[in-house]
Amino acid sequence: MIAEKYITSVCVISNNTVYKNRELLFVNRDANVRGFLLSVYKHLNINYPRFYKMDNLSKLGWLASEILLKDSFIKENYQPGDTGLILSNASSSMDTDRKYRASVADFPRSSLFVYTLPNIVTGEICIRNNFKGEDAFFLFDAFNAGFIENYVSSLLDNNILQVCICGWIELLGEDYKAALFLVEKLTGNKALSFTKEQMNNIFDE
Repeated sequence: MIAEKYITSVCVISNNTVYKNRELLFVNRDANVRGFLLSVYKHLNINYPRFYKMDNLSKLGWLASEILLKDSFIKENYQPGDTGLILSNASSSMDTDRKYRASVADFPRSSLFVYTLPNIVTGEICIRNNFKGEDAFFLFDAFNAGFIENYVSSLLDNNILQVCICGWIELLGEDYKAALFLVEKLTGNKALSFTKEQMNNIFDE
């Protein structure tokens, strides 16, 4: 059965800025990617020591999910298996892969090796929130809103999930962008219809 689906929250992080539902939440122009991600974490006033162990891709996705869900998601409305994650990017875990390869010349760093898969970021988000629904990480040359719309719609229409975090988390060197969408069957005051056009408009802003 086809369900009405809505984007109930959006987070976009790029170019040293953070936007929540198209409103500027935080900016730090004078920092590299590592320093910027740390400044976002401190701005959010979160106490989560595991953050410091993550690679940059996982930090980016984890921070985007924190902002996406804060004051926008009522976890008590759902069972752990109701919520899933469908994420994508272009470079997989290449940023950490390169760092790990460089470490092999001296002494292989296991702390890097555990992040040499792109779907580790989905694991970090699930651990934080006790999400146990379907999750997947796909690779595309560019943000593929049409694929995301079709895949997520199928999961929600078939009641495999009731709510889904989906979008794009890309980081390679100093280039990065996260664009996450919270998709639910429930409407909100500022909810947008869940369509590829809506996602592309937000992604391109």
